[in-house]
Amino acid sequence: MPRIAGIDVPDKKKILYALQYIHGIGEHVAALILEEAKINPDLRANEVSETQLAQITAIIDAKYLVEGALRRHVSQNIQRLKDIKSYRGDRHRKGLPVRGQRTQSNARTRKGKKKTVAGKKSVKAK
Repeated sequence: MPRIAGIDVPDKKKILYALQYIHGIGEHVAALILEEAKINPDLRANEVSETQLAQITAIIDAKYLVEGALRRHVSQNIQRLKDIKSYRGDRHRKGLPVRGQRTQSNARTRKGKKKTVAGKKSVKAK
């Protein structure tokens, strides 16, 4: 497996798709990196030479925030929202949807498994 920016990427896949295994690099950014490095996106990851791999790694290190640094940056942004007690920070704290989605129906992914609340017992009329 070739290592790009300290990450093992699958060697049987095309380099365009192998780069996307790095957290923070999607299809568009992978295409930009390969274009800048002048590497054919149809090459398999194991066919890319060591100098080309070093070139890709240099481009990623110079221009993009990836992996641990990106995760740390995102978590710091969320923590900042919580610290300033913004509405979005409050939603993060409560584990609810942050971007205005409805919660009466849906939002199960954010809210977690259903927690049954004891309902009202209906009073029978005589």
